[in-house]
Amino acid sequence: MKNIFLTLFMVLVLTQGSTAQNYQKTKQGLKTTVAGNVIELQIYSPETIRVVKYPTGKDFNKESLSVIAKPQSTPFQITDKESAIILKTKKIIVTIDTKTGSLTFHTTDGGMLLKEKNDGVRFTPFDDSGVPSYIVHQSFELDKGEPIYGLGQHQRGNLSQRNQNYRLEQGNLDDVVPFFQSIKGYGIFWDNYSPTDFKDDTAATSFTSDVGDGIDYYFMYGATSDGVIGQMRTLTGIAPMFPLWTFGYWQSKERYKSQQEIVDVIKEYRRLGVPLDGIIQDWQYWGSNYLWNSMDFLNADFNKPQKMIDEIHALNAHFAISIWSSFGPMTKQFRELKEKKMLLNFKTWPETGYDTWPADPDYPSGVLPYDPYNPEARAIYWRYLNAGLFSKGIDGWWMDSTEPDHMQAKPSDYDNQTYLGSFRKVRNAYPLMSVGGVYTNQRAAASDKRVFILTRSAFAGQQRYGANTWSGDTNSSWQTLRQQIPAGLNFSLSAIPYWNSDIGGFFLGNYKNATTNPEYKELYTRWLAFGTFCPMMRSHGTDAPREIYQFGKKGDRVYDAIEKFINLRYSLLPYIYSASRDVTAHNSSMMRALFMDFKNDSKTWDNTQEYMFGKFLLINPVTQPMYTDKNGSVITENYSSAKSQETYLPEGSDWYDFWSNTKFEGGRKVSRETPLDIIPVYVKAGAILPVGPNVQFAKEKKWDNLTMKVYPGADGTFTLYEDEFDNYNYEKGAYSEIEFNWNEKQQKLTINARTGTFKGITEIRNFTIVLPDGKSKLVNYNGKKTQVVF
Repeated sequence: MKNIFLTLFMVLVLTQGSTAQNYQKTKQGLKTTVAGNVIELQIYSPETIRVVKYPTGKDFNKESLSVIAKPQSTPFQITDKESAIILKTKKIIVTIDTKTGSLTFHTTDGGMLLKEKNDGVRFTPFDDSGVPSYIVHQSFELDKGEPIYGLGQHQRGNLSQRNQNYRLEQGNLDDVVPFFQSIKGYGIFWDNYSPTDFKDDTAATSFTSDVGDGIDYYFMYGATSDGVIGQMRTLTGIAPMFPLWTFGYWQSKERYKSQQEIVDVIKEYRRLGVPLDGIIQDWQYWGSNYLWNSMDFLNADFNKPQKMIDEIHALNAHFAISIWSSFGPMTKQFRELKEKKMLLNFKTWPETGYDTWPADPDYPSGVLPYDPYNPEARAIYWRYLNAGLFSKGIDGWWMDSTEPDHMQAKPSDYDNQTYLGSFRKVRNAYPLMSVGGVYTNQRAAASDKRVFILTRSAFAGQQRYGANTWSGDTNSSWQTLRQQIPAGLNFSLSAIPYWNSDIGGFFLGNYKNATTNPEYKELYTRWLAFGTFCPMMRSHGTDAPREIYQFGKKGDRVYDAIEKFINLRYSLLPYIYSASRDVTAHNSSMMRALFMDFKNDSKTWDNTQEYMFGKFLLINPVTQPMYTDKNGSVITENYSSAKSQETYLPEGSDWYDFWSNTKFEGGRKVSRETPLDIIPVYVKAGAILPVGPNVQFAKEKKWDNLTMKVYPGADGTFTLYEDEFDNYNYEKGAYSEIEFNWNEKQQKLTINARTGTFKGITEIRNFTIVLPDGKSKLVNYNGKKTQVVF
C-alpha cells in the first residue's frame, strides 16, 4: 500500500511538472501548445516580438513579403508558473495563459499594454482554390478610451480608428496597411495579405482574414509614436531619400494631348516666373487601349519623345510618366507574359478598347493585370520599361492602378493562381510587389538617379521602395478636402511617410466651368494651400485644366494666392529636405498627427484637422468656404468682410503665428483672419526655421545665403542637411550636416562645426539670423563653430 501511494505521488508530481514545463525554448524565444494550438514567440529585438499560432498537427512556414528584418540575438528570460509562461526582454514582458492560450503584453515596469481575448483565436477550415487553409481570426482587448491609429488610408474623416469596421482590401481610395498603433506606445502588424475584416467595438478589436495558414502578427513597443514607427520600419525597411526636386511644385492633368502641349506648359511657367520642378504625362501617350501601357510613344502626337524630354530638361524641369500594372492585348508585354502564364484573368481598367465612358461591352479592351508576385514577370516588366522609357531619360514613374483596379469583381477572380498561390491569399500585397519590382530593378540599373515613384496604392513595407502614395481619384468638394487630412495622417501613422492628394480633387463633379466658378476657385486655392504643407505638392485632375494661368493673371486674387503658396513652398525647401533626411536617418514622419509631439495633451488625440509638418510647423487648413456663397443658382464672391478660423495650440509649448510673429501660450484656441492667401500656420517655440532663396526650380541657387528664423521661448535644435540632391552617394557618406542650437536662458544661437562633405559643397556661406521681434544678425560661416548672442 505504501508503494502504491508513493507511486501515485510521483505520478502527480511528474504530471504537474510536465504541465508547467510544457514549452520548448528556442533560439529566438519559445514554442508551446495550448488549447489545441501551437504558439510560437520569436524575438526580433528587445522591443519587437513575432507571434505565430496554428492548429496542432499542421505546419506553418512563411517568408514574409513585408518583413525584411531577421531576428536579432537578444537576451531573454523565461519563467514557468503553474498557469502561465512568461517571456521577458529588457523592454517588454509577454505572458501566455496556459489554460486559454491568450497573450498579455506589459512593459518591464508592469504597465499593461495589450491583452488578447481569452476566446480570441479562431481557425475556420477553408478551401483556398483547392488548397486546404483557414479563415483566421484574432481579437484583442483595448482600454476604454484608448485611441488607435493607422490601418493605411481610409477616407471617412476620422483620426482614431476606435469604433470602426473596415473591409481591408485594396481600392482606388483605400490603401490597406494592416497595422495600428496605440496612444500607449505599442503597435500591431497583422502580417496577412488576403482581404481582411478589421472590427473594433465594445466587445473587442479584431482582425479576420479570408485565408491564412496560421495567425502571424508582430507586437512592437516604442513608447512614443515615433518609436513605434521606428520599430515598424526596422522590420519592414527604411524610407530612402527622394531627390530635392521632387519636393518642389508639380503640375499635371488628365491628360496632356501632345508633346508640344506639355513643353508649352513648362515654358509658360518660366515666362510667368512661377516656380515649377515636375510635370507628368498621364495615360494614352501609347495610343489606343488595345496598346494599353505599351511603355512606348505610339501616339502620333508624341512622335518625337526624345526631343520632348530633352526640351523639358533644358527648361530645368523633370518629367514623370504614367505606367500601369496591366497591358493591352496588342502590346509586346502582353504577348510575352501571356505565353509564360504571367497574366491574371479578371476585368481591370480600362474595360473598353476605345476612349469612351461608360464602358462599351461590344468592344472589350482585353486589358489584363500581370503577376508581380513572380520575379521573372517583374524582370520582364522592367526590361520593357527600361528600353521604352527609362533609357530616354524619364525622371520618375507614375504607377497608376497598383491595387490593381478590379472591375465587376467575382468570387472566382480570387481563384486566379499567382506565383505565390491564389490571388485571394496575396491580394493586398499587389502594390508592394509591383512598386518594389520597379524600384529594385532601377536601383540595380543605375545609381546616379534616385528612384521616384508616385503610386495610388500601398501596403506595409512599401516605404522602402522610394514611393509617394496619392489618395486616389477623389471628388472635388469641401468634405473631401476635410477628409484628406486624417486620411494622410493615418497613412503616415502606418509607418509610410510620403503621401499627397490631387490638389483640387480629381473629379470636378458638379463644378462646371471650374476655373471661372467662384466656389471652385476658393476650394482649389485652399486645397493648394494644404498641398503646400504635404510631402508632395502636386496639382492634378480631370474635367478642367489646373495650371495657374487658367485661374487668371497676376493681380487677380486667386492667381496671386496660388503664386504666393508655390513660392512659399520653395522658400521652405531647406526645412523640408532636412525633414526628409530625418525620415530616412531617424524614422521620423513629415505629416505628424498632433499627439505624436504632444501626447500628454489629450485634446490632441483625435484632432482631425490640425497636424505638424515636420517638427516645427503646426498647420490648420481652411476646409470650408468663407468667401463664396450660393444664392439660388448663382455663386457670388464676397471678400469685403474678414473671416477667421480657430486653431487649437497644444499645451506644453508656446507658439508664434507664422505670418504675424504674434506669440501665444499653448493649451488654448486662438483665432486669426484667413483671407484667400492665408492658411493658419503656427511655429513651435524653440524652432529654428531655415528659409531658402527665391528660385524658379529647386536647384537654381545654392543655399549659400539662408535666413535662419529663431523662435525663442524654449531651447531648440535643428540640423540643416545637404547632399548631392539626386543620387545615392549619401548612402556612402556623401552629405553634410550643420547643427543649430538655441539656448533660451542665454539667448544664444550656436552654429556648430559642419560635419561631412560631398562634391559641390558650399564651403563659405552667410546665415542671416532673425528673431520674431525683428532683431537680426549676419553670420559669415566657414564650417567652424560660431555663436551668436542676442
